[in-house]
Amino acid sequence: MKLKGTMVLELTDGATGEVETVTEENMVTEAVNDILGMNPMGVFYSEERLADVLSWNDVLLPVCPNMVGGILLFSKALEEDAGHIYELSDNLPVAYASNNVNTTANAARGSLNQTESKVLEDGYKFVWEFTPSQGNGTIAAVALTSAQGGQNGYGSLVGDASTFLQIKKLDIGDLGKERQVVLFEAVEMDFERDLLYSICFEDSSVRVRKVRLPVFSVGLNERLDDSSYRVLEDHAVSVETFLFLGSYTLYGEFLDGKDGYWYGFSNEGNSSGSARVLWVRISKADYSVTEGEWTLSNAKLMAVGERDMSGSYPERKCRCCMRNGYLYVPAYDKKGIYKINVANTADVSLIAFGFTSKMKPLCESGTCELFLTLVGDLIVGGDFQVTVEDVVIHTQGSARLGSAATPLFQYKQFLVGWGGSYGNEYRHMYLLTPYLATINNLSSAVVKDANKTMKITYTLTEAASGEG
Repeated sequence: MKLKGTMVLELTDGATGEVETVTEENMVTEAVNDILGMNPMGVFYSEERLADVLSWNDVLLPVCPNMVGGILLFSKALEEDAGHIYELSDNLPVAYASNNVNTTANAARGSLNQTESKVLEDGYKFVWEFTPSQGNGTIAAVALTSAQGGQNGYGSLVGDASTFLQIKKLDIGDLGKERQVVLFEAVEMDFERDLLYSICFEDSSVRVRKVRLPVFSVGLNERLDDSSYRVLEDHAVSVETFLFLGSYTLYGEFLDGKDGYWYGFSNEGNSSGSARVLWVRISKADYSVTEGEWTLSNAKLMAVGERDMSGSYPERKCRCCMRNGYLYVPAYDKKGIYKINVANTADVSLIAFGFTSKMKPLCESGTCELFLTLVGDLIVGGDFQVTVEDVVIHTQGSARLGSAATPLFQYKQFLVGWGGSYGNEYRHMYLLTPYLATINNLSSAVVKDANKTMKITYTLTEAASGEG
């Protein structure tokens, strides 16, 4: 599918009636064709006894106004590359709109003019309008996105569930606990090589399992229900200092540092004094380890995580994540998050929220709970986000994921994770909805303020066969 589009942006001054008009042509990214052409882990296959699968019609199709049915506005220019389908968190959208009228209190969101927007013979005409109180800020770039992505962007105080569109819920209850545990302890996925890495602490060792899991290729004897995964390598690496602290409840977590190493951390939450953290670093190249213990002066941390794989069903609760060489752990009083340099613990800072978090998981409360995950370079928590510049964004805090034990693993628009609660175990897959379907960089940025209304007319057409 080859698309082309033209955008006309009009700012009207309410006092003078003066109209500022900007007209730009767009470039189309690979976002729509990726969704239509990719099928990782058979996400779009439906076998009734295996999975709950998204219905395409009226959710993703017709492409307009569904898969392309929203708009995102940015304060800085976007990279003009067809493969650039998500913007980094230092340039989150300042305004957006979906394929309907905004009836919420979200002032960043505009409304679709449902009278002027219409199907064309060879495409679609979108018309969005923003009142004087909506969508204010500097606008340097505009992008079409999905209808869901245009509801709240990556999340707002009004809503944050629309960022994640569940496209498959696969019941893995029949795998048996022993095989479920391997998936629930996943730390990294290499989608293009059909590999998953699972790490746990066991018998004074860090156990690393390299697992073959069908993603883009399926072997002669493999299935797409996770039942035929194979452990290719199983390494038990002895450690001397590191362990999971605790007695009845074991406290600890393993994370992918995305720097050639996996990391393990263990601490017990402390409401006063200094935090004691055991750590281990495992080389992905040769499984060699470095380990030690930190005493973080006056740092009051929540436990990084909890695990119990000895009961009737697997249990994992993850309260931390890593980004760019730093470990992020919520403060015990729920009023901020600690940022710890794993290579230099003199570099520790507390990022204040400016509010007291509910500190609820991204999923429903249960035996598996995910409190923090990395989406692109954006840290997403229950009711907060932390950008790459460590700016905190307060969000609604809805339970927007199914039961989650693992972080979300991302491949382009697709997110996957495993989890369960009280004996109900699943693999969930999601579409990350605020993707860039098109990119329009304005030749000169404009400023929308409370004295102006804004109207954006976006005409998107499908190129005729043989047309470039």
